[in-house]
Amino acid sequence: MTIITTIEDLRVLARKRVPRMFYDYADAGSWTESTYRANSDDFAKIKFRQRVAVNLVDRTTRTTMVGQEVAMPVALAPTGLTGMQHADGEILAARAAERFGVPFTLSTMSICSIEDVAAHTTKPFWFQLYVMKDREFINRLIDRAKAARCSALVLTLDLQVLGQRHKDIRNGMTAPPKMTMANIVNLMTKPRWVMGILRTPRRGFGNIVGHASDVSDMSSLSAWTSQQFDPALSWADVEWIKQRWGGKLIIKGIMDAEDARLALDSGADALIVSNHGGRQLDGAQSSIGALPAIVEAVGKRIEVHMDGGVRSGQDVIRALALGAKGVYIGRPFLYGLGAMGERGVTKCLDIIRNELDLTMAFCGLRDVNDVDQRILLPGTF
Repeated sequence: MTIITTIEDLRVLARKRVPRMFYDYADAGSWTESTYRANSDDFAKIKFRQRVAVNLVDRTTRTTMVGQEVAMPVALAPTGLTGMQHADGEILAARAAERFGVPFTLSTMSICSIEDVAAHTTKPFWFQLYVMKDREFINRLIDRAKAARCSALVLTLDLQVLGQRHKDIRNGMTAPPKMTMANIVNLMTKPRWVMGILRTPRRGFGNIVGHASDVSDMSSLSAWTSQQFDPALSWADVEWIKQRWGGKLIIKGIMDAEDARLALDSGADALIVSNHGGRQLDGAQSSIGALPAIVEAVGKRIEVHMDGGVRSGQDVIRALALGAKGVYIGRPFLYGLGAMGERGVTKCLDIIRNELDLTMAFCGLRDVNDVDQRILLPGTF
């Protein structure tokens, strides 16, 4: 039996079990992937101050994110095609997150629909929204999220145009995927994955197919999506969406202090410092590198979260020390899902919480709400 001790162990196992085109889709960055690598590499430069002879009993990682109680300040990030890492992937990940006590965020570009996830969970989850040119479709999507009792809307602003990911081009990663000989041969080496996909009816984009105009099946989806991301998106649209939604609004994709102030002015409840996991602007600053200036710009007037490059509980506590009130994990839970399904997502969360708890203790703290820059070694951040 494979012994899993780190997120890297889950990644290695997922790479063996998930077809190459879908593993690469999740694990790729744009162009040279320099920002994708910087997201994780820059965490390692930040060092801790180890403390001793401190009372460490009754430690807790419990806190809140946008007013919601969480077992630790970590949410599952919105990730497209989650159901292609493992059959019914969004449902499995949402159930694992609910049982663990952390938020799950469903992507607009999910395989399982909003209704699918709501039917298989008992508590509200979050929904991530891309703004499309078809505003009537967006209106209906928001209404569906309301009907499913989603407790927060995560509005992603950094996908007005699509970044180019070379691995996706090489793998024929389109909608539907190109069944090249290389892809067929690779699929034949993943019988566990194939059997899971054959057993589920959920193989398309559940939030779009049958809901958007002129998208009745996967063959008509590609042309629709290539035309629908809106390059004219503005802060006026953010205000319209906030009014239309009426609930908790989190803005994702903030990498500049000026944009952070605009997010604050929009009336959002939180913002996420994120460069889309290095999948959009290659050569951009890492998320953890951008975090301190954004925290300084908006202070405590809006809740600041961060996303990108997190591979351990130690990365989580580094982000908290630099001012984040919550951290999102995307690839780590996808690795767990691809490796072992729902159990793998739970294992990922267990690993993150254990590393967070022990690092907090070694730094002399008992409550995650007390984490700040004093746990970091000066000159390393």
